[in-house]
Amino acid sequence: MSKLSLSFTVAGLACALAVPAFASTPEEDKATFQAYFTQRFPTVPVQDFANGVYSVDPVGRENWEAIEEFPPYENALSSGEEMWNTPFANGKTYADCFPNGPAIVAEYPYWDKDRGMVITLPLAINECLEANGEKPLNLAKGPMADITAYMAYESRGQVTNIEIPEDDPRALAAYEAGKEFYFARRGQFNFSCSHCHFGNSGTTLRTEILSPAFGHTTHWPVYRSKWGEMGTLHRRYKGCNEQVRAKAFPLQGDEYRNLEYFMTYMNNGLELNGPGARK
Repeated sequence: MSKLSLSFTVAGLACALAVPAFASTPEEDKATFQAYFTQRFPTVPVQDFANGVYSVDPVGRENWEAIEEFPPYENALSSGEEMWNTPFANGKTYADCFPNGPAIVAEYPYWDKDRGMVITLPLAINECLEANGEKPLNLAKGPMADITAYMAYESRGQVTNIEIPEDDPRALAAYEAGKEFYFARRGQFNFSCSHCHFGNSGTTLRTEILSPAFGHTTHWPVYRSKWGEMGTLHRRYKGCNEQVRAKAFPLQGDEYRNLEYFMTYMNNGLELNGPGARK
């Protein structure tokens, strides 16, 4: 396919997903979204998109697989497990908030009809802490990344299956807000999320290969060599906004939670394989 025809394909996809006049349903969006990447990278098995950039970067994949033999997130797993099992000052534990155990990452994010908002796992963790008289955790890194890394590890193999309740138009509005955020240009560079991770996915920017959008939510939190530590998905959102010279939104604010809702729905059907390790 020529560069010109590819550009029209990408433009058409962006329109099909982002322009309200098309009035596509979330299910239709997902089908269009996933079909684009399976056609763009026809040799990549669908489930392999859960590996992010390493599904399309064979050299980077070799290095990543070597690193995974002694993963840099092992300390986070140990710390997170200890946090899960350590009682709060009132004698309760995380298990009192999450009675189904730590392997619940596939349940998030979800639409809370009573509160009229998207609930993510880090938000639920901090609300658990505050309900038990404990201080909330930093939403970008540290203990929050540790506890979610442990929960992600326990949830490996679960299949992403986010629902958008049809009986609550507010849920669809939150999804649409996340979709609009994904395709909206912002910052001094006038870039959207889709600029890097749709039409330019698999190409090189400076020294890095841009990862496909398909699979972006399956492996968080991650240890990034660039950070030298674990970080959360919303930390990455913040970093992306800043890279295009845009003002970042509050972590776990409506903007990023709705964005996570949209992106995770686009990944329905992929297995979870977090936590991850990235450059």
